[in-house]
Amino acid sequence: MIQTEKEYNAIVKRVQVLLQTPENIENQEAQGYIELNILSDLVADYEENYYPIRKPTLSETMKLRMFERGLNQKRLSELLGISTSRVSEYLTGKSEPTLKTARDISQKLDIDPVIVLGL
Repeated sequence: MIQTEKEYNAIVKRVQVLLQTPENIENQEAQGYIELNILSDLVADYEENYYPIRKPTLSETMKLRMFERGLNQKRLSELLGISTSRVSEYLTGKSEPTLKTARDISQKLDIDPVIVLGL
């Protein structure tokens, strides 16, 4: 168990060194393979406790999809068949979409329904 940030940083550096040798990744009989797996598990446990990854919000995910697809609020409102002010409310987190709009957001922007519904 990693107990300090200093230990964490030292182990991460060692993992990086071990990853530079392909045998440590591919050969289950290699000493480096065993060490790499043990240290990787320790790092993963530490990161889960001290650097948890939270689920993205609908607003964050919509903004990402808009960027990826080159959409502005006006274009997105046209795509979803809703007003630009409604899109703005979703993007700022001021309101939640109706079930029909949530389905459209999920399907048309390829966003996981769990994120759209906030589950």
